[in-house]
Amino acid sequence: MFKIIFSDIDGTLLNAERDLSEYTLETIKKLNDSSIPFILISSRMPAAMRHLQQKMNIEHLPLISYNGGLILIDGKAVSSTEIPIELLQQLSNFNQDLKVHLSLFHNDEWYVPQNDFWTRREINNTKVYPEFESNSNVIEKWKIEKKGAHKIMAMGEEENIDKIRNFLLENYAEDLHLYRSKPSYLEIAPRSISKLTAVKHLLDNHFRLPLSQSMAFGDNYNDIEMLKGVGMGIAVGNAKPEVLEIAHMIASSGKEDGVAKSISELLKI
Repeated sequence: MFKIIFSDIDGTLLNAERDLSEYTLETIKKLNDSSIPFILISSRMPAAMRHLQQKMNIEHLPLISYNGGLILIDGKAVSSTEIPIELLQQLSNFNQDLKVHLSLFHNDEWYVPQNDFWTRREINNTKVYPEFESNSNVIEKWKIEKKGAHKIMAMGEEENIDKIRNFLLENYAEDLHLYRSKPSYLEIAPRSISKLTAVKHLLDNHFRLPLSQSMAFGDNYNDIEMLKGVGMGIAVGNAKPEVLEIAHMIASSGKEDGVAKSISELLKI
């Protein structure tokens, strides 16, 4: 019944060491042998996903990064949705006094303003190293290159993140998705895309499969729409209460191989 699987990464697929367990790798190998595509779909940048693809031997499969903002097939962008540079400029201006850490992302470019606590934490989480450049310099560079941001990550004290969020809600509520994964983090993405829009794009244009034949795994707010929309939306046991509430099924915790166990159980592989 299910011919394709989409999986979130952080909080969903990785173990306590923020890596892929042997059991997960064995399960994905069985999927490969069964010709069932296993597609990674994450808020991460592509470079922070490829090493996981390599471990699972699925580099030949499409990649959905930035919560659906960038879809890559064979390394080439088939869909790209960016936050306009003018909006990024306004946010940067507002942040002058707050000095919240703003990480700026475009495809495999990741720029950070300085080597601080937030930078080091993200390097540890993603195994990718950024380039150091002030937000204002990056904005000027991207203006010349006619680029926007696939994602902005605001990191800092809860009070200041609240101020950033309120500013964006007051001025750009129609344009942006704001994901608050924790009090000190605010993930900013274009409102016109989501994980579900990316899933639909791949199913319609690449795999030629209906949503009813797709399965997806997730744990966080940005997974809700996808889990509700696919044929079988599965929340790992450690998911947010709102995600557990809408899921078609609840698996074991992500750190306890919830994804792999559910695949083995449901697909009998």
